[in-house]
Amino acid sequence: MLLRGESTVASIGIALAVILLCAVGASAWWAIRTLREDAQHAEADRIRAVVAMLADSAESMMNAGELSAVRRLVADAAREHGLGQCTIMLPDGGVVAASDFSKHPAGKLVMSLPDRWSAGLNPPADQTAVTQTTLTIDRPLTINGHGLAALHVQAPIEVSVSRFWGAQAGLGVIGAGSMLALLLVYRHSRARLRAVGAIREALLAIGAGEGASSALAISADLGAEASAWNQILDQSDKLRHDKVAERARESLGDRRRGKSDLDEACDVMTQGIVLVDEKMRCKYANGAAAVFLHADRDQLHGADVRQFVKTENVKTLLDDWASGRVRQRTTIEAERGDAHFGEGVLRVSIRPVRREDTGSAMLVLEDITQQRVAEEARHAFVAHATHELRTPLTNIRLYVETALDDGENDAVLRAKCLNVINSESRRLERIVNDLLSTAEIESGSFSIQRDDVHLDALFAELQADYEAQAAEKHLEVTFNLPPKLPVIQADRDMITLALHNLISNALKYTPEGGKVQINVDPGEHSLTVDVIDTGIGISDQDQERLFEKFYRAQDKRITDITGSGLGLALAREVVRLHGGDITVQSAIDHGSTFSMTIPGAADAA
Repeated sequence: MLLRGESTVASIGIALAVILLCAVGASAWWAIRTLREDAQHAEADRIRAVVAMLADSAESMMNAGELSAVRRLVADAAREHGLGQCTIMLPDGGVVAASDFSKHPAGKLVMSLPDRWSAGLNPPADQTAVTQTTLTIDRPLTINGHGLAALHVQAPIEVSVSRFWGAQAGLGVIGAGSMLALLLVYRHSRARLRAVGAIREALLAIGAGEGASSALAISADLGAEASAWNQILDQSDKLRHDKVAERARESLGDRRRGKSDLDEACDVMTQGIVLVDEKMRCKYANGAAAVFLHADRDQLHGADVRQFVKTENVKTLLDDWASGRVRQRTTIEAERGDAHFGEGVLRVSIRPVRREDTGSAMLVLEDITQQRVAEEARHAFVAHATHELRTPLTNIRLYVETALDDGENDAVLRAKCLNVINSESRRLERIVNDLLSTAEIESGSFSIQRDDVHLDALFAELQADYEAQAAEKHLEVTFNLPPKLPVIQADRDMITLALHNLISNALKYTPEGGKVQINVDPGEHSLTVDVIDTGIGISDQDQERLFEKFYRAQDKRITDITGSGLGLALAREVVRLHGGDITVQSAIDHGSTFSMTIPGAADAA
């Protein structure tokens, strides 16, 4: 029943009409109710005033003994003022006057007042009772020389709604005018909002899966909004058609460009990939495969791959695949020292490409030289660590036995043994700490705990630790400390570990008769510690890898000097966690200088 686009506006118009009708109805009900209550209150006040005047007049007449006049007064007042039931009664139930005597028994009528009625009877009370339709008033009357009588009035106060026809008519006119105004506003808004409603219906249709532009277009007569919506639909259709055409061009276009992109993607890979047929002829090879096989890609294409392989175990694998003896995925390694692969280590895998074509295969070549190097480094580390741990343990056991056997009678020997045991225990503790810290670094859980570090006590302990070791090698060890050392915020154990590694390396690689000097400079913003030795020095090539884990210099003079290759790597990691760094300057046969710098608390933060 509604034109397109009118449903939204119509629902709004209906809602507003319902709200307006409800508001007008509620206002009319409230106004009539208020007027009725006000009229009832006014009627009750009028009856109270009439009853008050009636009571005063009746009391005067009864005191004068004019009972006939009282009866007329009561009847007239009830009739003229609509009092309903109006009665004057004595305390014993006798009726002096009434608006309707038929409602009272004849025996109760009092034609003349008795001389005095019983004082024991209940005196009448002055009270008023109001209900929605009735007002009841009881007023006591004082009769001189006789006692109290009562005026009882029960009058209706119901007000007819017809009294308010003017208000009802006014509310009806207001409601009709409001509905007319709403209708005019609705007709004006409908013309303006039909386009918006039609667009909304089209959007809902799109959400429901409708995609045809003919079903979504709206009449241009609805205004500029309709024209703009139709333009959007046209542009959407054009973009959809362009997208379909683009997809068609991509699927049916130049396959050569796509193949070139695939070649470039495969050439980026570090693994060599070679596709071969059942006769081991190369159908495709990427750049890495050409490098591993020492051949040009043009030479590989269409040629037997086996002629480019000189390693016997790889060649045997290819022969077994070509003959059909092997058809499952197989992996072998070409070890270093082979004539074809030189010093590298290759992992060669062959696998079928398709189940239905078991002859076609893919050959994957992967360089695992670095993995082998890492494994060998780990094996070497285990061997070095075992040796490093065994040496202090052996010394501790020997000096314990010496102290037990000969130390009881020789105090000097016993003291020497205890000093050596203490020194070797500290050495063993440092080795174990290095291993644990390295494990934490590898797992990513290594962290530092900052606290106050008293540098004067720290360097005093270092000096005491290395005096005996320096004396054994006849080395001159000098600690150049300023008069006063500050207290810094750092991890004391980690800083001690780093300094131990630097100083012990200086003592270890300095020949007998040499010198080791430790210079401490507490600057304004950082602490700098220089460990200077006159040792064998480090070559430029070794300096580049000196701080790598498990790495040891290639100098033949250190072959007999034990070491794990962890000390310097761990020291630099510790110092960098504090916000500082360790640098080295060295020359062969001229000694080395390791500089450790730790920033102050503010700079580190």
